[in-house]
Amino acid sequence: MWGGGWWMFLGPLMMIVFIAAIVAAVVLMVRWLGGSHGAAPMPPPGRAPLDILKERFARGEIDKEEFEERRRVLDE
Repeated sequence: MWGGGWWMFLGPLMMIVFIAAIVAAVVLMVRWLGGSHGAAPMPPPGRAPLDILKERFARGEIDKEEFEERRRVLDE
């Protein structure tokens, strides 16, 4: 009736491209406005290495010589 042929698919295709562009723009704006602009987040504070070493010694995972050696390395 209209004789559109393959042009009939151009309208829906352009609509999909337009909607995808809007979605991409919104996502980029949200990331830009809400993000830290590429800076890596700071890791949460953890336990001190010496405290971990003391716990391992207390549990018997390492002996006294290994504890002293590793403590010396940590103190350097």
